[in-house]
Amino acid sequence: MKLKVTIDQKVYEVEVEASEPEQRQLPPVGYLMQPAAVRVPAAPAAAPAGGAPVENEDKVCRSPISGIVVRVTAQAGQSIQTGDIILVLEAMKMETNITAPIAGKISKINVAAGDSVQAGAVLVEFE
Repeated sequence: MKLKVTIDQKVYEVEVEASEPEQRQLPPVGYLMQPAAVRVPAAPAAAPAGGAPVENEDKVCRSPISGIVVRVTAQAGQSIQTGDIILVLEAMKMETNITAPIAGKISKINVAAGDSVQAGAVLVEFE
């Protein structure tokens, strides 16, 4: 196909070939909108500097990131399974689901909605 193009009051005749557009593989709709679930290791190698010492590291859930507690979905005394959502943290305008590292019964929840937490802080204790 031939086109006439005017640049700085000069007319140029150019020939253009049409090509097929590249096909891009797009992620499914809503793919980037889902909050990422984070598995918190039940027993870190060493307690972080910001974390409180506890008797048994196997019976706690620590925060993997610093952030603000958006909502707490579990309650003290509730029985949960590994992977159940305990609470949601917001960090850098992204919500992160904090899931149970072990199955068991929650003995104590150390945070509430609106609380600010540091990475390594004990969020939940299990029986």
